[in-house]
Amino acid sequence: MMQRLYFLIPDKETTTEVVNELNLMGLPKDDLHVMGKDWQPLEKEGVPVATLIQTTDVVNASIRGAIVGAVLGLVLGVIAHYVLIDTNIIWMALGMMLFGALFGVWTSTMVGVSVRDVKVGKYDKAIKRGSMLLIIDVPDEQEETFREAIKRHHPEVVIDKVTAKDRKQSVGEGH
Repeated sequence: MMQRLYFLIPDKETTTEVVNELNLMGLPKDDLHVMGKDWQPLEKEGVPVATLIQTTDVVNASIRGAIVGAVLGLVLGVIAHYVLIDTNIIWMALGMMLFGALFGVWTSTMVGVSVRDVKVGKYDKAIKRGSMLLIIDVPDEQEETFREAIKRHHPEVVIDKVTAKDRKQSVGEGH
């Protein structure tokens, strides 16, 4: 399983150093995502820019929407079968379930895009002041290794992750 770590870094130069250190430790650039006011130089170095997938609740929202939509579609399909004459209950239920799942994904995705990731929102002010937020995905068993190495070389970097308490909040968690 993977852990998502958030590195609040005071400037671009330190961000470049941290990215290079993480690469040397074996973390591919595909597992790094940066956001900040002046992210373009880092993108030129090959660090992917954080997208809506990392900074909003769009993925979790679409999953929830598919599940709720499918269940509601199934229920409506069964009800429709008994209301309408000469329908096949299996096809009616499956058709409505598929429609419900797709409609649920569509509507919940639109909502999920507007819900900030629980940690990204926490650092909005610092990012607006010029700090960089580096989002990385690391295997569970290597989390402490990455944390300790970066803290040792860059004590000014704030390292955070989504905790169980954060997950219980009604705020989103990017993926």
